[in-house]
Amino acid sequence: MILAAYDWLRALHILAVIAWMAAMLYLPRLFVYHCGATPGGELDETLKVQERRLLRGIMNPAMIATWIFGLLLVWSNAERAGGWSVFLHWAWIAKFALVLAMTGVHGVYSKRFRTFAEGTNDWPHTRYRMINEIPFVLAILIVPIAVVALK
Repeated sequence: MILAAYDWLRALHILAVIAWMAAMLYLPRLFVYHCGATPGGELDETLKVQERRLLRGIMNPAMIATWIFGLLLVWSNAERAGGWSVFLHWAWIAKFALVLAMTGVHGVYSKRFRTFAEGTNDWPHTRYRMINEIPFVLAILIVPIAVVALK
């Protein structure tokens, strides 16, 4: 049954990944702007709303969908390959490790969101500028592995 839905799973997975990546690249940008906002001011409150909507409305659901559709694809790939041993290949291990790293970055962003929501941010805008690039670097590593090594 899973194998019959493979093309749909791939399409839904790609959409979820795109949404997750877009949110992961945009949230730290909001944090950069938020660093310059006066606590309790209009901009501070506006950014809190935008960050909450981005995290809870797009980023969290997209991450969950990415994991669900990704794991269903893993299951269907195991059916196609005739067993789970296919995942012992270095490329699968690397891809899983990098996706776990991306999930970890998501967790860091969630914690940083809470610091702004509580008014306790202690990071400078330069740190947010630096961590803004982490999801893109991880994607640069994940995509070639997924496209080339895992044909």
